[in-house]
Amino acid sequence: MERIQKYLANQGAGSRRQIDALLQQGRISVNGKVAKPGDQIDGREKIAVDGKLLRLQRQVARPRLLMYHKPVGEVCTRSDPEGRASVYQNLPGLNQGRWVGIGRLDINTSGLLLFTNDGELANRLMHPSFEVEREYAVRVHGEVSLEMLQQLRGGVQLDDGPAHFNDIIDSGGTGSNHWYHVVLTEGRNREVRRLWEAVGVEVSRLVRVRYDHFKLPKWLKPGKSRFLDDDVVKRVYQRLGLEKKGRSQQSSRRQRGRG
Repeated sequence: MERIQKYLANQGAGSRRQIDALLQQGRISVNGKVAKPGDQIDGREKIAVDGKLLRLQRQVARPRLLMYHKPVGEVCTRSDPEGRASVYQNLPGLNQGRWVGIGRLDINTSGLLLFTNDGELANRLMHPSFEVEREYAVRVHGEVSLEMLQQLRGGVQLDDGPAHFNDIIDSGGTGSNHWYHVVLTEGRNREVRRLWEAVGVEVSRLVRVRYDHFKLPKWLKPGKSRFLDDDVVKRVYQRLGLEKKGRSQQSSRRQRGRG
């Protein structure tokens, strides 16, 4: 038996935070009854989200990690009421589980998105307590003074609390074509744009170029993706203190069965 949040995250149904939100909203049912955060399950139950039964895998899926170059104009939700293109429409299929997005980008922002079929891995890479760095290339319109940069590094009060950039690097350019690279360890909605707007500067272009240790390759074109090698995925699990799942875990189970 294990908590429903952990079980569904391991199934790739979403990150723990996403699943917890669905539970709080009463949108998940187990054997026809509304589930609550912390409920214990063993995987033999019928679990539904918004009345739709989930296809649960009896074996642990091989962990996958995918890089995607999001173009401007795509949304990071699976479906959009306005019919706009979704990033999920361009992702390769999975034999087991489904893709969980790691950190969203708004419709007007392009750049690096990561996806995994392991909700616990997604949670580690998004949760504020792990302070995972995000780096953006920002083109700004307007004059930027040293005082403004000091404010942005020191902290600015936003509607949802104080925020700041961990680092700001002047990347050159003149006039309305001046670029900066900024780093922060949060993923609040439109945080980069709102920080610049708070000091009176407009962002005319925004590209995420790095998430954690992963940089957006120059050869990865908008709308394209690539799988990360198993060795890279293994190192990510080790660095984040997660048990390696998938084939190696199934193999260890078989070996224990022979003993």
